[in-house]
This record gives sequence, structure tokens and C-alpha cells, in this order.
Amino acid sequence: MPIEFRPAQATDAHDIARFFQLTSEGMADYIWSKLAAPGEALLSVGASRYAREQGDFSYKNCLMATCEGRVIGMMHSYALHDTPDRPAEPDPVLAPYADMEIPDTLYISSLALDEAWRSQGLGVEFLRHAQQRADDAGLNGLCVIDYAENHGARRFYQRHGFHIVKTCQIVAHPMLGVTGEAYLMYRPTHPMLEKKP
Repeated sequence: MPIEFRPAQATDAHDIARFFQLTSEGMADYIWSKLAAPGEALLSVGASRYAREQGDFSYKNCLMATCEGRVIGMMHSYALHDTPDRPAEPDPVLAPYADMEIPDTLYISSLALDEAWRSQGLGVEFLRHAQQRADDAGLNGLCVIDYAENHGARRFYQRHGFHIVKTCQIVAHPMLGVTGEAYLMYRPTHPMLEKKP
């Protein structure tokens, strides 16, 4: 069956939020819980967040994979830029990630596929699209944050040229499904020419 990769639309916001729940090990729900109105479902908070027209966390930064019109996967990515005057992150759970960034790269914040579509080369195709986007924007490669406990994802990224450049300690929280370390992984645009950041 043919797979189509297409830019997301505002109507994809619910699927985008659903895929964030799949890949974030509870971090998306934690963030959305801080934004939710009393009694509001967390998935609804996420869908509203990604239905926005502006900002990094907008559907406009998402690429959808579909089969026969049904969404089967999603990648969310946005450009990172140096922000020296950014205020310190006050949230203790989020604070360790504040410096887990590489300026002038494309940050892949989520790459997810429905279970039946995994291990079929679609993740590689998403990476190809990400690299093209980074190249078009003049960025210096791709980066992603992975959890130490997520061995499968780390092997996937390492097979495709990413290497660990920084670590941080995860702050334990009941909503999070992981503990231990988080890794910042980086793949330069020209691996033979560029050094680690």
C-alpha cells in the first residue's frame, strides 16, 4: 500500500497530540497538565496546542505519514537558535533540558509511528525529510533527545549517524514513564567535515 508523506493540517492536531503521547514517556502529559483547565482532558490540551498557526509547537512544524488517507505516523521538528537572554526554566522537571540544545540545528521533538507500521523503513524516510528541511534552512544538522531506557530508539538513531553529545539526569515524577539519563543526540549535515558541537 502506498505511503504518503504530507505537511500537517490544523485538522491533524488530535493525531499530532496522540503521537506525542506515544513518544514522550509522559512528558507531553506533564506539560499539558500545567496548561489544562479544571476537568480538561490532556489530549484536548495537546490538540489545542498543535492546532495553533504560530510558534514552534504548531501543526505547521509537523509532517504526517498516511496510508489510504489514514494517519499512521508523524514527525514534529523545528529550528533551534541561540537565545542567550532566555530566562531560566523555573519548572524543576523541565529545567535539566534547558541546555540540551544545539543552536542552528533542526530539533526532532517527536518521531512516531503506529505500532503496525514500525520497522518498515518509514522512520528513515522521516529522517530524509528532516535532513532536507535542515538543508533548505541552512542548518547544521539534526538533533534529538532520547532516554537512556529507550534502547530501540537510540539504536535507530545511532544506525543513522547520530551520536550522543550531552546527557542530563531525568527528574523523577509520577507522570513520567522513565528515569535515569536523557541523551542529546546529534547528526551533522556533513559528518566527514564537521566536528562535534
